[in-house]
Amino acid sequence: MDNDRIYLDTYVLQKDMRVRMPKTILANLPIVKGCSKFDIFLDKAANEIILKLHSDGPQEEDTIK
Repeated sequence: MDNDRIYLDTYVLQKDMRVRMPKTILANLPIVKGCSKFDIFLDKAANEIILKLHSDGPQEEDTIK
């Protein structure tokens, strides 16, 4: 497992496809409820969904290893 990853919590995927975000992300990321956006990536090889805080600035090419 990646040393930079911090386990926050486990949640069930809701029937309407929502996933609740743990409140601890407010303390760990510079986000605002109802305003912050996330980019969503899928790593099929690792069977992972990755949420990355969206940046409105110039985008660098993101690669998932």
